[in-house]
Amino acid sequence: MAIPQTFIQELLSRVDVVEIVGRYVPLKKGGANFMGLCPFHGEKSPSFSVSPTKQFYHCFGCGKSGDAIRFLMDHAGMTFIEAVTDLAQQYGMQIPEDDASPEDRARAQEQRQKQNTLTDVLEKAGEAYRRHLKDSPKAVQYLKGRGLSGRVAKQFGLGYAPEGWRSLASVFPHYDDPLLVESGLVITHTEDGATEEKRYDRFRDRIMFPIRNIKGECIGFGGRVLGDEKPKYLNSPETPVFSKGRELYGLFEARNALREQGYVLVTEGYMDVVALAQLGFPNAVATLGTACTAEHVHKLFRFTDAVVFSFDGDAAGRRAARKALDAALPYATDVRSIKFLFLPAEHDPDSFIRAHGKDAFAQYVGEATPLSRFLLEAAREGCDLNTAEGRAHLASNAKPLWALLPDGALKLQLLGELATQVQLPSQELGALWAAGSGNKTPSAARHSSEPDDYADHATATTWAHPGDGEAADSWKSKRKWDGKWEGKGKWEGKSKWEAKRPSRPPLRGPLATRADHATRILFSHSALWETLTQEDHHLLCELPAPHGPLLAWLEAQLHEHGPLPWGALKEALPGHTEEAHVLRLMVHAPVPLEPASESAPELRDLLNRMLLVQIEKQKDEASAAAASDPSAFARYRELDERWRQLKQLISFAPPEKQ
Repeated sequence: MAIPQTFIQELLSRVDVVEIVGRYVPLKKGGANFMGLCPFHGEKSPSFSVSPTKQFYHCFGCGKSGDAIRFLMDHAGMTFIEAVTDLAQQYGMQIPEDDASPEDRARAQEQRQKQNTLTDVLEKAGEAYRRHLKDSPKAVQYLKGRGLSGRVAKQFGLGYAPEGWRSLASVFPHYDDPLLVESGLVITHTEDGATEEKRYDRFRDRIMFPIRNIKGECIGFGGRVLGDEKPKYLNSPETPVFSKGRELYGLFEARNALREQGYVLVTEGYMDVVALAQLGFPNAVATLGTACTAEHVHKLFRFTDAVVFSFDGDAAGRRAARKALDAALPYATDVRSIKFLFLPAEHDPDSFIRAHGKDAFAQYVGEATPLSRFLLEAAREGCDLNTAEGRAHLASNAKPLWALLPDGALKLQLLGELATQVQLPSQELGALWAAGSGNKTPSAARHSSEPDDYADHATATTWAHPGDGEAADSWKSKRKWDGKWEGKGKWEGKSKWEAKRPSRPPLRGPLATRADHATRILFSHSALWETLTQEDHHLLCELPAPHGPLLAWLEAQLHEHGPLPWGALKEALPGHTEEAHVLRLMVHAPVPLEPASESAPELRDLLNRMLLVQIEKQKDEASAAAASDPSAFARYRELDERWRQLKQLISFAPPEKQ
């Protein structure tokens, strides 16, 4: 679903960001803007500003900023499409679908209406279950016996489904309504030889846990028996609004706590989540009776950069952890933390905290197994490292796991650790794996002893610009290596340049600015967008044309489709007002496109320098305003501290490529 930029701009022109933010954050008028406590980090004095004139929010404490769409994405965890759709519905606007046929548009409209209707049905059932809970002493006693308070039960909307086969008939006058079946509340059954269809409630004599999406709408239920009957847990079936592979129980309730606590704890059951909230860990969520999927992990990383998976210490827990590892590896960037917590076999999180206390559990979480160590343990399983065969087996086990990791420092380090255990130089192991996949030696296999400022280019590098003709020959240079590999990946020797080592010529033509460089890198390696901070995103999307509109378009594509190669982005570009500019950038790139692992540091340095210039301007504005606004001085000090941090980072970076 491609949403035209013109529609997005029209939508933002109608939306009042103060109204949208104000639904989640108490705001008070402060001069020309509205101020409040930042919802993205803990603070005691308000530094979160919302501007009605600029239709923009910004936190001077953590740097979060954006428009109404960005707020719903960051605070409510919506995707770009979900945020635009939600705002469009609120303001009575129809999202254009020019590329769809009338039949497709009609089906899409029907589907949206069906989803809204199903959530209404489920909400009505949830209200009935909550009423039944108040009237059921045994259900209330069960929850009290599990240590739950009425406050937590209300927070999670817990209810009770009575024992009767058709209790919902008193809630829905038309018990034969097909929506009750489609929502998963009612089951139909026809006995052999019978013509009449029987209907009965899916959930009977169970504690009911409403499952909510990130907007807080009820999309399904989980029901737990009060005794030891089987099955202990019963979930809603897959419906047009509910998919177990995408949804997480408790995420809506935990969304604010995730930012306050700094991490999310992924557990295995509804009661774990509710009990942990009762015991001081409101940042827990649970999968819905299925293994953790890549979609689960991706959704979690919308809210936090740290995930801790909690599993039982038995064989089943290890198998579940192994599946979670596979799902998490593609998202294990250098700025994220993924850990695996294995509790003693006799405990779940609830029982562990009650037995050992909150502090002991927090310490246990802090000492959880990092993803890197768990990957090594998974690869070593069943391998005798005292034999060549066992080490080869380890390499075979590790290859598909390592390949799932995104390019970066973590991937490089793990290659080195795996190579040490396999007893091969890391370059040779990388080359072996690359040969097996039909690719050239990956960037991760290049040895760190290569000349640093030429390490991102081929052994024979040509610096040439379109139209340079024979003059380009003066920029040609070749290099060869003298020496040999010794020991564990240590290079004994040095490189030689056959010609005098040239300095890189100044860029001309289309790649003349830092914004051009950054745009080219991000369109070449769009996955790098997710490694950037909100401060970076705001900086890039607010750049003047052509760069700002291009990068805002890129962000929308990534939120809709995930990371895309340049070829796919190029196919989606036609019709964009700045299409010609990005095509020039990509066609006239003066060097071969580097691997993402090598482009990431260059992008980081470019952004640091661009941020430095931006903050210098903001400092000047704050300094000028300090004479009449005392709060401006505090902003100036914060900006100055940020400026010093960036200045230090830049001073340690390699010289900027001109």
